[in-house]
Amino acid sequence: TTTGTDPTPTGSPSSPTGDGLEPTGVYFTLDTRTGFRLARELHDVAEDARAVAAVETMIAGPVDPDYATTWDPGTQVLGITEEAGNVEVDLSADARTANVGSALAALMIQQLVYTVTAATDPENTVELLIDGEPAGELWGAVVWDAPISRDDPLDVRLLVQIDEPREGAEVASPVTVSGEAAAFEANVPWRVLDEGGAEVLTGFTMTTEGQTFAPFSFDVALEPGTYTVEISEDDPSGGEAGVPMTDTRTITVS
Repeated sequence: TTTGTDPTPTGSPSSPTGDGLEPTGVYFTLDTRTGFRLARELHDVAEDARAVAAVETMIAGPVDPDYATTWDPGTQVLGITEEAGNVEVDLSADARTANVGSALAALMIQQLVYTVTAATDPENTVELLIDGEPAGELWGAVVWDAPISRDDPLDVRLLVQIDEPREGAEVASPVTVSGEAAAFEANVPWRVLDEGGAEVLTGFTMTTEGQTFAPFSFDVALEPGTYTVEISEDDPSGGEAGVPMTDTRTITVS
């Protein structure tokens, strides 16, 4: 199946940070060769209010400057209730404000669904309430009036995803880079750039399975400094399919 997974490295519900926080995947939007898609950042959120904190983080916006969110920043989370495989998310009326077309409006729905289910259970469905009432028509483009589950990740997610290290992290060498990709023949090219954008190292890693979302991990030895680590789709079309999807993390090696 192509259900996709949420991360389990240093960043999963099973790996608490020890200070009352647990990592969870929060989803944002990114423009790609196939249009807007969902990209994931790991954020440490309160163990006893994972879903609320995750949605608040989604609304507030990403750390990675490549990602974005189109949810109104004034939106407040009024409550989240999980029962019998369904999660009700109650947001303030500001949630009705967004200047988006139909395609991005549909992805905003999946952004919330993916974020909520990452913090609860990926199999859950999600309903949206606004000021306690069913959301109904939203943004002049879509209707949300019934429980919604995750769409196929191959249709909505960035196909190459770095989970660790996180954007702006300070790390020691060798640097372990891990994440998830739906890669052609399981091959994921990578490269490391210095602060000036010059290529320092290149290579490739393999996911555990091709053509579906599967984990990868590789180590790279770097001198102290600031670098950008980039992974990308393998491109057997030679560019005919458009600019390959990429994901980057800017880090400091101490």
